[in-house]
This record gives sequence, structure tokens and C-alpha cells, in this order.
Amino acid sequence: MERQRLKIPDSKLLSGSLTDKYPIYLDGGRTTIFISDKSKEAETRIRYESRMGNGLVVASKNPK
Repeated sequence: MERQRLKIPDSKLLSGSLTDKYPIYLDGGRTTIFISDKSKEAETRIRYESRMGNGLVVASKNPK
């Protein structure tokens, strides 16, 4: 088992970790998104606003 763990890249071991991530606060602080590349902050804001502005809803298991 130890040999298998050593083969796993560090990026996979850190999944879910907020180290080296930058927070972006949206909706007046109600929504927080963490990104790894600070230079993509503007792009992330635009994508979020376009999704929320168009009324797109993420598919749920129980559509009404």
C-alpha cells in the first residue's frame, strides 16, 4: 500500500485542500469560490454572472 501512495501526485493528495487557493467573493459575500490562478479572477466573475443572469439552473435529481 505504501508504494501505491508514493505514486500518487501531490496535486491529487491535496484535493479538497485550500492551500495555494485564492477566494473570490460573489453575490455580496454569499458565494465563495476558490481558484488556484489569481489571474483568472475576472474570467471567473464573468462566467458566474453570466450563468446566474441567464437563469440557468444546475440540473437536480428531482426536477419539478
